[in-house]
Amino acid sequence: MLSPKSAELVEATLPAVGAAIGEISRLFYARMFDEHPVLQRNLFNRGNQANGTQPQALAGSIAAFASGLLAGRTPDAMLRRIAHKHVSVGVTPGQYAVVHKHLLGAVAEVLDVSAEVAQAWSEVYWLMADTLIGMERFLPQGWQEHRVIARFQETEDVVTFVVAPLDGRVPASLPGQYVSVQVTLPDGAQQIRQYSLSGRSDEALRFSVKRDGEVSNHLHDLAVEGTTVLVSQPSGDVTLLPGEGPVLLASAGIGCTPLVSMLAELVAVDSPRPVIALHGDRDQLSHPLRAELGQLVAKLGDAQSHVFYERPIGEWPVERTGYVDLAGIPVPEDTTAYLCGPVPFLRAMRAQLLEAGVTDIHYEIFGPDLAR
Repeated sequence: MLSPKSAELVEATLPAVGAAIGEISRLFYARMFDEHPVLQRNLFNRGNQANGTQPQALAGSIAAFASGLLAGRTPDAMLRRIAHKHVSVGVTPGQYAVVHKHLLGAVAEVLDVSAEVAQAWSEVYWLMADTLIGMERFLPQGWQEHRVIARFQETEDVVTFVVAPLDGRVPASLPGQYVSVQVTLPDGAQQIRQYSLSGRSDEALRFSVKRDGEVSNHLHDLAVEGTTVLVSQPSGDVTLLPGEGPVLLASAGIGCTPLVSMLAELVAVDSPRPVIALHGDRDQLSHPLRAELGQLVAKLGDAQSHVFYERPIGEWPVERTGYVDLAGIPVPEDTTAYLCGPVPFLRAMRAQLLEAGVTDIHYEIFGPDLAR
């Protein structure tokens, strides 16, 4: 909890900090990368830095945490998501001090705050940092060299990789989790990206990669059978929870990967749970894991799938043309829903589910979390 004096100062300055936090974040990263360029090359996603989404995510997390403290609560779901992402890329406890130095320096430079206000926001930061450090201490961490033992062209721009650890020790994973993959790019930068596990195997890891950036292009072009890649321990807090009630799995585009993994787990345990699988894509040719979705749903005793295409090829039901829509699909109120896809899709699906009376909603998103 914040001290009474700090809480008073944070509450008074939160509007000003919130209004300027985009500028604060941009200055913070500029200061930090100037002093520690290796962090930009080898830890932070250069693409997200270039398009501004990483600073936006930082702004959202700090504002949400400070607002929560003032309301007497902490945003636990957000913190769990951040903690899993941190361990997946190898963030260390010592790096929090680096962030503190440059973040508070940016706040002081942008807002010209008093020493008392700076100390109050420092208290906010360390409460958040210490919570994350405590969470991260108990999560699986580390990297393993894996050999690519197979790869499958799912669509024109999606490839599934099957990788086996060189030491033979396949890390434990939960359906819905992701792994980080680190590659060395032509300029020497060691960039890291996350990819959801897209299947179930006790002997290897399987993840699917859409070609859309420098790391995914590297994997598509160079990670052929027999080559090795550096892979993290599986991470991610959006996993299939045990239970007996109905399950809804809704995805769009490459967001189908963690939900196919959940379907595979339901099949593996011969689950009797009612399952509704929804997916939206451009057309049949751009739909990754399309055949696998149908096969898995067919193996479950009480499951149905509804696939929507914006521009279907050939004959396709009119009611399944366009964006994913729950109209005409009965969804029980006690359903547990899992969503994965772009932010607009997540927001639209969440709104439809809430309107249907469903409140147990979990989501996974690729890249910085801008969906709060």
